[in-house]
Amino acid sequence: MREWEYNSFFVVINNPPFHYVFIVRNIAKTVPITSKKRVIVVSKLAAVWSEELEWLLGIINVGIHLVDKEGTTIFFNETMAEIDGLDRKDVIGQNIFDLFPSLTNESSTLSRVLRTGEEIVDKVQTYMNMKGKQITSINSTYPLCKEGDIIGAVELAEDITRIVQLNDQVLNLRQQLYKKTKEKKNAQNDTQYHFSDLIGESSLFQQALTRAKRAARTQSSVLICGPTGTGKELIAQSIHNASIRRDKPFIAQNCAAVPRELMEGLLFGTTKGAFTGAIDRPGIFEQADGGTLFLDEINSLDIMLQAKLLRVLQDGRVRRVGGASEQEVNVRILAAMNISPYEALKQNILRSDLFFRLNVVNIELPPLIRRKEDIILLTRHFIAKFNQTFAMKVTGISEKVAQTFLTYAWPGNIRELRHTIEAAFNMLEENEERIELHHLPLQFTELPMESIATSDTEAPKSAPSAYPMNLPGYIESIERVMIEEALKHHEGNVSKTAEALGVKRQALQYKIKKFNL
Repeated sequence: MREWEYNSFFVVINNPPFHYVFIVRNIAKTVPITSKKRVIVVSKLAAVWSEELEWLLGIINVGIHLVDKEGTTIFFNETMAEIDGLDRKDVIGQNIFDLFPSLTNESSTLSRVLRTGEEIVDKVQTYMNMKGKQITSINSTYPLCKEGDIIGAVELAEDITRIVQLNDQVLNLRQQLYKKTKEKKNAQNDTQYHFSDLIGESSLFQQALTRAKRAARTQSSVLICGPTGTGKELIAQSIHNASIRRDKPFIAQNCAAVPRELMEGLLFGTTKGAFTGAIDRPGIFEQADGGTLFLDEINSLDIMLQAKLLRVLQDGRVRRVGGASEQEVNVRILAAMNISPYEALKQNILRSDLFFRLNVVNIELPPLIRRKEDIILLTRHFIAKFNQTFAMKVTGISEKVAQTFLTYAWPGNIRELRHTIEAAFNMLEENEERIELHHLPLQFTELPMESIATSDTEAPKSAPSAYPMNLPGYIESIERVMIEEALKHHEGNVSKTAEALGVKRQALQYKIKKFNL
């Protein structure tokens, strides 16, 4: 751990061809200058904050974020404000988890340094700020110590969001070009989705999409988690079609759809005579050789078969049922689950060694109820799709339908929304151009509005009656009530409450402490 002197501060900036050393108060030791970074180190903290020091840090062209030992922001320079898309006046005094709600104790470099006391250098970090903007930066984070105790942390950040966006645009263009020019050649590639086909602007969905796009560049196993109907296979197909295996087979298999007695032969193939009726037949591992195998609902696979699957993944060799020899296979595994993997481990329906082998890259797809900003966007997409199918000219949905959609719990997620729009098209007259409430299936028209929403997403019973109002304060009051009621409902169980509210456990613990619940 680097020891920081609390009564002195200096910054070294390398901006070729000149090197600058700014000194405030005493300098106990020097730091060698290298040419790798513009800001080499901020290695000492001034006990007496001065206008000169604030001006100094303000003109540096690298972001600086300084927090105390509780994670509360005490300094945030203009460059960092530009990187994060925030106003400095809105940041000072705010906790890092309020500013960046998508972060956790593990993913936040500042939080980790405060907890461990170990510096983190040149860490690429992608996160969402409180305005929902996705940021990618290279961070170096250092603990601030006084007499051996951690009193805070400082983070230096360089924005690379634009570089990542340009790279993703190139990836999308390449996918679109490939889709147009290689469609006939890909008869063996039973896929139809690319990243450019996936729709959503919510921060949680964009975060999952970013992880998926990066996973497409590698050969590692991927575990995709999310409730039924959230688009796990769409993500899997998109990863395959953006990878170097795009010209090879993509085979999808739902592990819950085949009886366990037949699943082993389906996976690994059979040898003639292995059992009554058995013939020489390759399994889906051999069929997918060189390409990608998507195993949906992997937690439904028999425990004994999970052990055999693990061996194939580790050795890269497969033996048919009843066979005496092994064959090498080169297959990338994308697996999916519709329950939490940790719940599956707890229930002993998923082997821990297989989980860790598959969970090299983890992608969590949020349920539709946590993507409310995408509901209308997806609705428009499905309307356009079914306009072509039904040869109609539906222009949109009524205000009542929009309110119903935004309040409904959507247990079937995007798949249910798609089927709802299709059902409405069947109820429309030829001359009708807008979907009304009476066109929707019965679950939308027979239930009262208050019973449609889940308790976890229920709107506040009353809104402030006077304007202007303090919006942040009002939002906090709603948040406090929701957390308090959820805690009571789950008898104080933080893990169950966090899952019900759709937040990370660490973030909920911070909120509980903040609201003194």
